[in-house]
Amino acid sequence: MIFVKNSEQIRLMKIAGRITGEALARAGEMVREGVTTKQLDDCIRRHIEAAGARPSFLGYGGFPGSACISINDEVIHGIPSAKRVLQEGDIVKIDVGAFIGGYHGDSANTFPVGRVSDEALRLIEATKRSFELGVEAASQPGARLGDVGAAIDGYVTKMGYSTVKKFVGHGIGQDLHEDPNVPNFGTAGRGVRLCNGMTIAIEPMVNAGGAGVYVLPDGWTVKTTDGSLSAHYEHTVALTADGPILLTKV
Repeated sequence: MIFVKNSEQIRLMKIAGRITGEALARAGEMVREGVTTKQLDDCIRRHIEAAGARPSFLGYGGFPGSACISINDEVIHGIPSAKRVLQEGDIVKIDVGAFIGGYHGDSANTFPVGRVSDEALRLIEATKRSFELGVEAASQPGARLGDVGAAIDGYVTKMGYSTVKKFVGHGIGQDLHEDPNVPNFGTAGRGVRLCNGMTIAIEPMVNAGGAGVYVLPDGWTVKTTDGSLSAHYEHTVALTADGPILLTKV
């Protein structure tokens, strides 16, 4: 069931989104060689809890961290650890959620650690651009979910990369994951028709190599099958009569 939000519910989601975005930005400022993913996670948790919210991911399905922090060929769902130390040239994906006032926010970004390769920077920028194209597609009159996925996948493919097919974006609101699923691939003109009041997490996961991924024995961390780099970019997006609103943008 898709839950369409009214203006008051979107206002409450803006609060959750702001806290989410601030926590992500704070962690991004900490990214540098020598920092552990546990330190990033601790920073995120402190910020969220100081704002009166709680980390959406902590304990979700048994997840042990407040954020998902994934490095290089890890796509998503990396478990924070005091043993995982960032190195010069890494790219680190940080995925954050916050819950307050009955609603969730969800946002992710990929950060370079010091000087990274031109290829890594190109992948990061392409992933962000594919997100922007997905939002543009979602905001068109009469848009369907397939238009969003087609816009993302079409651009990613043109750039020589692959979108992850096994994991997708999602609706979001009182639950962290609501209907509908929001794939980063699809056929234009197909799928659920989008309407004002829908709130969705659009989140391209883009691999420099093939689309294949697998889950590590820890049950969470997702890696590229071919060992290629992967980037991730996400915002919680509200579709409104005045255009799309990135609820997690700060």
